[in-house]
Amino acid sequence: MTTLAANKQRQFQIDDKEEYPVVAADIIYQGAAVGENGSGYARPLVAGDPFLGFNVAKADNSAGAAGAIGVQVRTRGRIRLTVAGATAITANDRVPVYASDDDTFTLTATSNSLIGFVSRWIASTDCIVEFDAALAKAHTDALAAAAV
Repeated sequence: MTTLAANKQRQFQIDDKEEYPVVAADIIYQGAAVGENGSGYARPLVAGDPFLGFNVAKADNSAGAAGAIGVQVRTRGRIRLTVAGATAITANDRVPVYASDDDTFTLTATSNSLIGFVSRWIASTDCIVEFDAALAKAHTDALAAAAV
């Protein structure tokens, strides 16, 4: 194995963004939770999809084949969301937040997709949710492995 003997310039991605190919004949709107369809394509999240992040800008592939365009998602951060069931919880609770579609968020796991954890409760069902697509996937994978 050869180690570096001098400085080496690397290309880094800016920010916490990633780009994924979009499913055929669909639109992913800005702000949508994005899921992976099981075949490697991004789509508006459907309950049970692995969570990829939140869409940065509208991705219109309504007339295109699968992968004809990409969608840019923010893979981690904090976002203000309306979360069903989130009443008078505290940040210390760090309760998990799930999505049943690209714009419906809940504290109910059932067959929904884990997207993150409540970072701060604001009022009623209004919360700041800390999300991290990689950690959500690792958490979901660990739970699945433990159930086997």
